[in-house]
Amino acid sequence: MLSSSENIEKLISELESLPGVGRKSAGRLAYFIANAPKEKIDSLISAIKNVGENTKKCKVCFTISDGDICNICLNDKRNKKVIMVVENERDLLAYENTGEYNGVYHVLGGALSPLTGVGPNELKIKELMARLKDDVEEVILATNSSVEGETTATYLAKLIKPLNIKVTRIASGVPVGGDIENIDEVTLLRALNGRLIL
Repeated sequence: MLSSSENIEKLISELESLPGVGRKSAGRLAYFIANAPKEKIDSLISAIKNVGENTKKCKVCFTISDGDICNICLNDKRNKKVIMVVENERDLLAYENTGEYNGVYHVLGGALSPLTGVGPNELKIKELMARLKDDVEEVILATNSSVEGETTATYLAKLIKPLNIKVTRIASGVPVGGDIENIDEVTLLRALNGRLIL
């Protein structure tokens, strides 16, 4: 079903091209924008343009930053001896939002996936290994629990262990509110193996 406006249809099409945005969501956003005050639209356009023109990758951890080095890497209160390796910036943000992690990060830019052509050279693995020449005590592998994430964690662990640096893997298991009967065997096994003493 097409909109009554070519401009709205073009906006829906652009919004729909964003990850996780389907046609219905794109339509809701497009009509919200069309009905918003001009100042709100101008502010949104300015924010999008600013991100496109004024952000870059941190030269240390490869997250999105306003400067050459991000605020996390510049923060002297962060424990630079502990590096958490994540697949993308959204994962970094999720851990930052907990308020509990005080180390630094390394953003790989994805996970190993030979079927889609993502090998070690497409990720920031070489840069991670260069960082480990500094005084690093622990690397936390916080890749996703997908096949690609597990493959990436295993690959990195094999590279890092010979450097005599502690390598840990985030625990995963039964989600809060999840029914055990509906959870797959791999998740249940990891929950069992990663159990804590109470």
